[in-house]
Amino acid sequence: MSKPHLVVLTGAGISAESGLRTFRDTDGLWEGYAIEEVATPRAWRRNPKLVLDFYNMRRRDVRAAEPNAAHKALAALEAQYDVTVITQNIDDLHERAGSTRIIHLHGEIFKMRSDRDETLVEAIHDDMPEGALAPDGGWWRPHIVWFEEPVPMIGRAAQVTASADIFLVVGTSLQVYPAAGLINMAPAGVPVLVVDKKIPPVAPSPHLVLIEQPATLGMQEVLARLLNRP
Repeated sequence: MSKPHLVVLTGAGISAESGLRTFRDTDGLWEGYAIEEVATPRAWRRNPKLVLDFYNMRRRDVRAAEPNAAHKALAALEAQYDVTVITQNIDDLHERAGSTRIIHLHGEIFKMRSDRDETLVEAIHDDMPEGALAPDGGWWRPHIVWFEEPVPMIGRAAQVTASADIFLVVGTSLQVYPAAGLINMAPAGVPVLVVDKKIPPVAPSPHLVLIEQPATLGMQEVLARLLNRP
């Protein structure tokens, strides 16, 4: 008998309790930087050193962080569910917690790509030096989907969401599109659970469960609801 398909959308709130800060907790600033300075293609063209320095700091932060109880709870759900995690986060905490199927919508901090060819991607675990050239002659840049850029994985994420038996949202304000629109792509009538310390606006539904808790606490309630069901 096949396992029910649980599709999970995660955002910065699930990693905040591992010490990784979020935009919304810092008045739209990320570690003191405006997103226009460090997270757009124009910022890269204008000041690549600043952008690289910023993401080098982020990479160090992620290396120092550890998966928390919410990440581990999602991995534990694989015992009874076919789980796909769709994350807006660029960290690798889901992987380190043990989740096995993850779609990174906004890129991955431990990868770099050519600024000429987005399909030319390599791993990077240490600091990225300024001016390093990819094999195609482009500059290596962080493998991050910046603001004002298309989201290549959104189509795959939409397909996965459309096949969900249960849809779970953890730690996202549902304000960044197109990721925020995925909640509307779950099949009609499937249970939708939303976990966040401040519940974002969502359309009312008899199948909607709102858990207004930080991710680590809220995921304990999710485990109690979803594991060992008859």
